[in-house]
Amino acid sequence: MSTYLLCIPTYNESEMIVEVISRTLAMAIPGLHILVIDDNSPDGTAQIVENLGQPQVKVLRREKKEGLGPAYMAGFSWGLAQGFDFIIEMDADGSHQPEELHRLIAAALGADLVLGTRWIPGGEVHNWPIHRRAISRAGTWYAELALKLPYKDLTGGFRLYTAQILRSIDLNSISAIGYGFQIEMALRVSELGGIVREVPITFIERTKGRSKMSKAIVWEAFAKTTQWGFQRWFNRR
Repeated sequence: MSTYLLCIPTYNESEMIVEVISRTLAMAIPGLHILVIDDNSPDGTAQIVENLGQPQVKVLRREKKEGLGPAYMAGFSWGLAQGFDFIIEMDADGSHQPEELHRLIAAALGADLVLGTRWIPGGEVHNWPIHRRAISRAGTWYAELALKLPYKDLTGGFRLYTAQILRSIDLNSISAIGYGFQIEMALRVSELGGIVREVPITFIERTKGRSKMSKAIVWEAFAKTTQWGFQRWFNRR
């Protein structure tokens, strides 16, 4: 039986994390475990998860808030050390639907990376203001253009990796801290010749807690993507 580690990074997600975990466990997916990667949330998110007392749910406590990329790197390293076959990313705010995990898992056969995609037929986005839709669509469009990647949701955070492809990537060299991390990881998989598949997902804007999106995160993703694009162009010359 294959084993799956669902990595959920958290910072002040006490209002949603129990619901997200409960819905995930209700799916009763064989071999699935959950790792909550908490960046020392002042609201006690880590303690709330530990108090659930669920044997298939672990908490990785980190000393401080360092961003999405470093949190996931810590979770990936933990999962690889524990010997999981697949590692999955999912947000803690309820925007990703645990009921759709089976789509990622079903598409994993013969793939190295499965992207949960909002912007393909069958994908949906609910309760997002126009400016957030524009940022997401523009970010993927620019990354697709600059990096010559054909995928339609490069900034999305609902995705599955094989342990094998993650072991092939020098995780210590990943530089992006915010959502640019998602672009960088897809780029690395592509550069290794990995097989990438996309499946449609339903994205629902959070109803509790505060979004972590900021101008700095958007700027980092743009700047990093531009840098990677120039590097790829020069390397092909």
